[in-house]
Amino acid sequence: MKNIGIGILFSILWSSASVATKFGVQSAAPLILANVRFFIAGILLLTFSYLFAKDQSYRLPTKKEWRHLALFGFLNTTLYLGLYVYAMKYTAAGIGSLAVSTNPLIIVLLSSWWLNRKPKAEEWAGIFLGMGGVAVATYPLLADSYTTIGGITLLLISMIAVSGASVYYATVKWELPNLLINGWQVFLGGVFLLPATLVLADFSTSKWDPVFWGSVLWLSLAVSIAGLICWFYLLRIDTVKASLWLFLCPLFGFFFAWWLMGEPVTIYTVFGTLLVVAGLYAGQRTKFTGEKTA
Repeated sequence: MKNIGIGILFSILWSSASVATKFGVQSAAPLILANVRFFIAGILLLTFSYLFAKDQSYRLPTKKEWRHLALFGFLNTTLYLGLYVYAMKYTAAGIGSLAVSTNPLIIVLLSSWWLNRKPKAEEWAGIFLGMGGVAVATYPLLADSYTTIGGITLLLISMIAVSGASVYYATVKWELPNLLINGWQVFLGGVFLLPATLVLADFSTSKWDPVFWGSVLWLSLAVSIAGLICWFYLLRIDTVKASLWLFLCPLFGFFFAWWLMGEPVTIYTVFGTLLVVAGLYAGQRTKFTGEKTA
């Protein structure tokens, strides 16, 4: 029951990010929201790690580890989350949550190129089902101006960036604890994004109101810290079963978008979500059946 509760909590926290971001960009420029979030989450994670952790593995990174952390942070935080936050200004919150759920499918494609691994037939089926589901769910929102082509384009680029980060993460033999890896990559990602924020963001129209700070604190504490702690816990228990909780993210995402943002839920939404869930299952079916026969 404890593992189920943590799995549901992870799905709720992870899927809430798009709605929280959508609220935040109503008060401030997307890059400002992103940068403040990154610095708060990174500083809190690093402070906790170095002040309260007793393990000797909680140390400063080596020169080689700095290079790994810098590249990982650039892909996973600067590019992915920077573009994602910007895209959410022009994209419906539900679509943002649905797109995030396709990450495992994009990872299949990137890993096949990066690691020279040929995708299986069911993985190709999962990719087509997942992308088709996003397209179906997006269609009526384009007509109603909840979403724009530009927003979807930025969203897709951000999904490629985070999938690339995941593949790169898997190729590195990390010796640092997960909390330190996450803390440093988020903080470094914020440092890399800062020049673009200072040059491109419009500070004059930003409102440092309760909506902005509520969004920043939720994204920093609930999503970047609590959500990732839940995810790492689930991965330690069972990597295959942990991925099952990603299936709930589109459902919670559209529920939050409807409940908090008033976004419409149509037959396109339902059918598109079902296609993405079917694609996730098809794309990871080998993992599930492999565990059952082990």
